[in-house]
Amino acid sequence: MSIAGVSAVLGSAAQINPVGGLGGAASLTSTQESTPGGFGGALTAAINSLQQTQSTASTEAVQLATGKATDESTVVADVENAQLAMELASQITSKAVGSIQQIFQTQV
Repeated sequence: MSIAGVSAVLGSAAQINPVGGLGGAASLTSTQESTPGGFGGALTAAINSLQQTQSTASTEAVQLATGKATDESTVVADVENAQLAMELASQITSKAVGSIQQIFQTQV
């Protein structure tokens, strides 16, 4: 008993043309990387803002400790702002983790 090859059975349908690149998906990926948007962009912007707030508070606290800061109330307000921003980020993280755990425990 002989077995015919795939090309004999399928004829011209056996010719598989290689996919040329990613086509439209390549432009979609590069667009998403160059233009942050959606949830990922918002999350990145929020983390960058938190980092900037923490950095500013740290710099001003050092300036106050070394005597270079002239307005103590501004330093205290910025440090308090950084503390509140960090607490907010912590609460958002806790809520997100709790929500994800609840979704994973949902029985279908």
